[in-house]
Amino acid sequence: MADLTTSFAGLQLRNPIIIGSSGLSDSIENILDLENKGAAAIVLKSLFEEEILKDMNASLNRMNAEGFLYPETIDYYDFYEGPEEMTLTYLRQVETAKHALSIPLIGSINCLTPAHWTYFPKEIEKAGADAIELNIFVLPSDLHRSAEENEKTYFDIIHEVIKQVQIPVIVKLSYYFSDLASFLKKISRTGIKGLVLFNRFYNPDIDLDTFEYTSNAVLSSPSDLYQSLRWIAIMSGRIDCSLAASTGIHDGNGLIKQLLAGADAVEIVSALYKHGHDHLRIILNDLEKWMDKKGYQSIDQFKGRFSQAKSDNPAAFERVQFMKYFRGFQPG
Repeated sequence: MADLTTSFAGLQLRNPIIIGSSGLSDSIENILDLENKGAAAIVLKSLFEEEILKDMNASLNRMNAEGFLYPETIDYYDFYEGPEEMTLTYLRQVETAKHALSIPLIGSINCLTPAHWTYFPKEIEKAGADAIELNIFVLPSDLHRSAEENEKTYFDIIHEVIKQVQIPVIVKLSYYFSDLASFLKKISRTGIKGLVLFNRFYNPDIDLDTFEYTSNAVLSSPSDLYQSLRWIAIMSGRIDCSLAASTGIHDGNGLIKQLLAGADAVEIVSALYKHGHDHLRIILNDLEKWMDKKGYQSIDQFKGRFSQAKSDNPAAFERVQFMKYFRGFQPG
């Protein structure tokens, strides 16, 4: 039988499938069922920076109340009095899930700024999380901010969090960078243990009947695989931390392709929303069957075989691929 074990960000995994941050992991019942169906690690549903700051503001409002002895100390306050209702609930979920699971549990924060919320990863660590994932995206829409200023935000967030915790820090990023390869290399040298490529965004749409903003393409499709596949292949073996792929992995083929490109693991969400938790077993069975068919006994024997660094045709991952395959393309 094929050995499906792998490691990602210093975590030893029984197979390469991590459940990404989503509503799939918002209850202990779901979490335990996902473990039972084959998940190798679980990222808890993200706590948003705004939610942490909201609870911090509640603390500050109490301090500034009429009955507080020295309200002027707000000017010198370190902005942390203790977890409030929302954040305390999250920490209880981390603690409960950690006690129930035998697989790694990863806390998650969706963050935008290096503000005073960066104390909170330490609380997640104390609650028992095995690692923490920072889902960071700064939309480059501010006309008054330079690219350097936008990028500095990422490094400031990471440095502040790494100072707080001993557990592995994982960063989930987008592809909205003009110098993506160089940026990923720099990020990997900050002390993080893993990079996840790429996060999925809220996609705004317009309802033509109600004249309201709505959302579209909430779940990924198998055709979304190729952006991350390209960049996993390009960066594999060239950065100083582990790599995981995300978005568009809906079946065993998608998983195998990402491993061949050089991913140490993958994060899956949309496929399970569409097909249910049992789909995990189908994906893993497909991986096992393919490995047996090809004579592979472990993932390490083929992982990264099609990375750009190992490819006989590295240009296949660059623009020449578009020119080669679409110049004579005829739609069916």
